[in-house]
Amino acid sequence: MFKHTNLLFALLALMIAGCSQNKKAVESSPATGTLKVSADGRYLVKEDGSPFFWLGDTGWLLFGKLTREEADQYLEKRKEQGFNVVQVMVMHTVPEHNVYGDSASAKNDLSKLRITEGNDPKDSVQYDYWDHVDYMVDKAAEKGIYMALVPVWGSPVKAGLVTAKQAEAYAKFLAERYKNRPNIIWLNGGDIKGSDSINVWQAIGRTLRKYDPNHLITFHPRGRTTSSEWFHKEPWLDFNMFQSGHRRYEQDTSKNEKRHYGEDNYRYILEDFALKPVKPSIDGEPSYEDIPQGLHDTLQPRWTDSDVRRYAYWSVFAGGFGYTYGQNSVMQFHNAKDKNSAYGSHRYWTEAINDPGANQMKYVKELMLSRPVLERVPDQSMVADQGEKYNYIAATRGKEYAFLYTYNGRTFKVNMGKIAGDKVKASWFNPRDGKIQDAGTFENKGVLTFDPPADQKNGNDWVLILDKN
Repeated sequence: MFKHTNLLFALLALMIAGCSQNKKAVESSPATGTLKVSADGRYLVKEDGSPFFWLGDTGWLLFGKLTREEADQYLEKRKEQGFNVVQVMVMHTVPEHNVYGDSASAKNDLSKLRITEGNDPKDSVQYDYWDHVDYMVDKAAEKGIYMALVPVWGSPVKAGLVTAKQAEAYAKFLAERYKNRPNIIWLNGGDIKGSDSINVWQAIGRTLRKYDPNHLITFHPRGRTTSSEWFHKEPWLDFNMFQSGHRRYEQDTSKNEKRHYGEDNYRYILEDFALKPVKPSIDGEPSYEDIPQGLHDTLQPRWTDSDVRRYAYWSVFAGGFGYTYGQNSVMQFHNAKDKNSAYGSHRYWTEAINDPGANQMKYVKELMLSRPVLERVPDQSMVADQGEKYNYIAATRGKEYAFLYTYNGRTFKVNMGKIAGDKVKASWFNPRDGKIQDAGTFENKGVLTFDPPADQKNGNDWVLILDKN
């Protein structure tokens, strides 16, 4: 009798332990769910109304170039680094093939898709292109990562390989296949002006909205343009995305472009927010880490971690709801099998994924989520000596806090009294390591001068934090 009782107690203990472990796994597993636009039209929020800070990575060729095992490695690393969105092309070319040799479509028609029954990865006949996409989408969801899917890149559309009718049929397929996945965001377009083949982009946008009403949709445009130029008032466009591009100030001389902002990516946000109705805005492709300045001349200097930090803080402080990072070798998944590479990539993605900028991006997300997000507004009136180019000071605030960013660590003046409180506690936030240094307590009035740590030089960037004391 006692033997059976002890056995029963042992079994119960195992069951309780198992339940506790399962509960812990559920509680600790990152969740993805439907995202929506905040009430004021400036931010994204989760299903429960809490803020969602988009920290994206451009993994453009993920579906085509990585095996299942490699995809696991990539997604796990980006999860560890704090990323929660991956921007990826569903089809880069028409036709499109993946690393296993599977074709997405029959012949050159993306509306005629190659789909086989079953999805056993050990069966090369069953496991098709779309099963491979499903695997990566679901694996990302397990890791709390949203997949921002570009249905088809702009280049084959511009080449005349996609008609509006084909695009509509294809978009319907995508919407119906992925509408119940929790971690989908749609990126219409793909490095192209909306005016180029606009009938195709309208067909994709409207069809995605019709058959998938619950996932957000935007448009990924060509460099130095924003989706708002063509689609701001379209019902299918939930938020604006711009590509500030890869040119430095003196390289931005194109007479055919409306905007000559060079590196001033924050200007796109300010312009988008001046439109009606208000829609959220984000830099979906700034200069990539380790890519040549100007993009095409591989002998040019390359963008560094300090540059990607600057683009992040400038655009977010201007009101952006997040930021997308990119790394030259990672975005194309350059590997030993490649016979050549784009934009002078000379490193494999497995090494480049550890570049310093990628490891520093999490700090901007952590900082923004450390204070009430949804009340935050850009406020350049706080800066008494705003400055231009690398001397520019970006400012944003809530009711009881303010953040001011300097890229080169120069001394700057602040108009006080913009947040609540008779006194404020000041501190310096280091974007390179996320550490904070106390800077003292001050009267919240008049004009005060703040001198960041260390000497003034490009890349010695700091955020001045002011909190109601």
